[in-house]
Amino acid sequence: MKQLQELRRSLGDHASYAVVKNTLTKIAAKQAGINGFDELLIGPSAIAFVKGDPVEAAKSLRDFARANSPLVIKGGVLDGKPLTVAEIAKIADLESREVLLAKLAGAFTASLQGAVFLFNAPLAQAARLAGALQAKAEQPTHPPGSEAPPKCPRSTTRLHRRPTRRTPPS
Repeated sequence: MKQLQELRRSLGDHASYAVVKNTLTKIAAKQAGINGFDELLIGPSAIAFVKGDPVEAAKSLRDFARANSPLVIKGGVLDGKPLTVAEIAKIADLESREVLLAKLAGAFTASLQGAVFLFNAPLAQAARLAGALQAKAEQPTHPPGSEAPPKCPRSTTRLHRRPTRRTPPS
């Protein structure tokens, strides 16, 4: 009785735990449309009715069964489908709903940040290019510390060639 109270306490608000009669449970399962549940109802049976997160309930049951050998998990039902012991163990190994939702939100945030970076990259590159061109235009063309080279004046005199006359061949 003490172990049963301890199990109910470990399940907390996630599930309620009840020892059941196999015959009545088989009838209730058939009326609920749950198939493949009859073979689990052999020998003493108890059912955990999960109200909250199935992962937390599966973890509580698994941990309690490890510490207390009289409790043996035979199987279960989730969303009307029968579960094997291995499937319940996989559910118990999952992280809680809150942790999975936080990881999902983090993944969405990371992908959105990547998209923002991707969309801003061409604009940022154009801004860097404009800044570099402006800096280049503001730089003097001669090395610092020396005077600007003198400009060569254009020659105002032009050389003209005299056109030569050619006589057409006869």
